[in-house]
This record gives sequence, structure tokens and C-alpha cells, in this order.
Amino acid sequence: MTPPPARHRLPVLLAVTALLLAGALVAVVRAAGRADERDHSRPGQPTVNKGEWDLNHPGRLIFRNLAWGPLRDHLAAVPLTAPGAARTAAPRDCLRFHAAAGTGICLRSKGGVVPGHEAVLLDSRMRALRRFPVPGIPTRARVSPSGRLVAWTVFVSGDSYAGGAFSTRTAIYDTRTRTLHDSLEDFSVLVDGRRHRAVDHNFWGVTFAADDTTFYATLGTQGRTYLVRGNLSRRTLTAVRENVECPSLSPDGTRIAFKKRVRPKGADAPWRLYVLDLRNGRETPLAERASVDDQALWRDRNTLLYALPGDYGADLWQVPANGEGHPRKVVASAVSPAVIGR
Repeated sequence: MTPPPARHRLPVLLAVTALLLAGALVAVVRAAGRADERDHSRPGQPTVNKGEWDLNHPGRLIFRNLAWGPLRDHLAAVPLTAPGAARTAAPRDCLRFHAAAGTGICLRSKGGVVPGHEAVLLDSRMRALRRFPVPGIPTRARVSPSGRLVAWTVFVSGDSYAGGAFSTRTAIYDTRTRTLHDSLEDFSVLVDGRRHRAVDHNFWGVTFAADDTTFYATLGTQGRTYLVRGNLSRRTLTAVRENVECPSLSPDGTRIAFKKRVRPKGADAPWRLYVLDLRNGRETPLAERASVDDQALWRDRNTLLYALPGDYGADLWQVPANGEGHPRKVVASAVSPAVIGR
């Protein structure tokens, strides 16, 4: 075979090189896909399937899926009666999530020239209704029992409640009036019956009562934390108890689950889960002895759900709310749960 003229050899060489590079690229992509599949089926990892679902059907537990694979960080659903079953992951990614009565709130990362985070209000079919830019890293999200009010908290600086060196921003949005209270720091604060003003006010962990006016949250100021009772129409926050963080109001509105600091700031494992009876002020320590840095969720009137560190980020556990029994892991590789239809 006669070799091509010298002037044609360079183009031929470039063409062959391009074909070889293209083939190598295809091989790499296919290998990556196979790697995703292998990661997705690692021993002990749950089965995750692509699918669609909405917020209209009761009896579901929804959470951020942390199972390794291409559907990590997507919202996933399982039957409430079978939380360990294969999960169905929807095409929506969230860092923090909550839902009630057909309303959802999703705190997520967003791309762009300047990456950041946003709060996305969702309807019952998981469609975005409105987006709000948020000034930091998402940490807490809640929807009121009626679905009318939504709240979210972000870290403006710092990324942990443990050491005390952080700043938060908490907002509440009324879906009926379309009113955004973009910072609880604008509310009037009462401590020991007196107006309390301080530049270090931080609020986090909102939980709503059924009347869509009353809510509870944590106030951190001057090295202390307080449970505060909020009145949305009056824009007031009243301290009702010290050393209460990340409150979660029970379905009947009579008890608050919370994390109580039992070790000094900066110490490892500083918190323990408690339940406060609002009728008599009695505190009950729960059977979970591990430190829980989470806003617990009432699975039902007798049981609490919460996250603990796990092999792939976090796992969901449950414990009786009366201080008896034992904690039990119920969903591996999951965080930020919501109970749809108790």
C-alpha cells in the first residue's frame, strides 16, 4: 500500500488520534456508569428506584435520600408502615425538606455564576410555586399542620450549633397572604417579662401550632438558649424556658420534643433528647443516649424520628416519646423526614 503524501500525513494522524480519544472517552463514561451502578448496590445499601409521587397520598415517609449512587440527595418516599422497603426517588434534590397538608418546602443548592442556596415552595404535586434566595447553608425546615405557613433556617456563618460560634437567619412565609417575614430578628423579644435587645440574637428550629399564629423556636443570646413562643400576628417572641433547642411540637400541641445541652459548649456529644410537657412543665429524658443534633419529628403521638450520623451521612432512628423503650434505626442513609398522613 502506497503511503499518503507527506502533506496529508498530519491530517490523517490528527483524525486517528481524535478517534482514539473519542473511544477512550466513551469507555470512561461507560465505566463511570457501571461504577455508579456498583456504588448504588453496595452491601447494606437500600434499593432506590426512579419514580414520581406527590403529597396527596397519606401513609408515606419522605426524606432526603443519602444512599450512594446517582439518586443521592433526591427526595425519596417509602410506606410509613414499611420504612425499610425499596424507596422511590423523585426528580427533585433537597438538602432540607418538610411537608404537611399538601405544601412542601425544599432548601437546596443552586448553580449559576455565583452558586448559592434557595428555598423552594412546593405544591401537592411537587411543583415549584415560588423561590426565595437564602443567605446561607440550609439547616432546618418546617411546614405548619395546615400547610399555610412554612419556615426555614440557614447558617449565615458557621456550620454547627455545637461550639456556639455561628449566626443564623430564620424566615416564615404565609402562603395565604403571601407575606414573607424574612428574619425573626425583626420581632420583639421578651425575656423574664422585659423587652430584650441584643446584637447577638439568633433564632432557629421553628415548629408551628395548629392555629397558624402560634409557633415555637430557639433563641440563642449571650451564651444561653431559650424556648420562645412566637405570635405571628403580633410579631412577638416570648421566652418560656431556658436550655431548649430545636423544638418540635407534638400533633396534639401538648408536648415539645427538644435537644437539651447536657455538656458545656465545645464538648463532644453535648445534647440529649427530651420531651417537655407544656401543661405541667415536666421534662422527660428519652431512651436515646447518643447526642442528637437534629430537630426531631413526631412520627405519631407516641414516637419521635431523628437523624444520627451513619456510614453514608446519616440514618433515621426512632424512640418512644415517654422515656421508655429503646432507640431503633428505621431508615438507613436518610435525613430530613416528613410524615405524610399520620
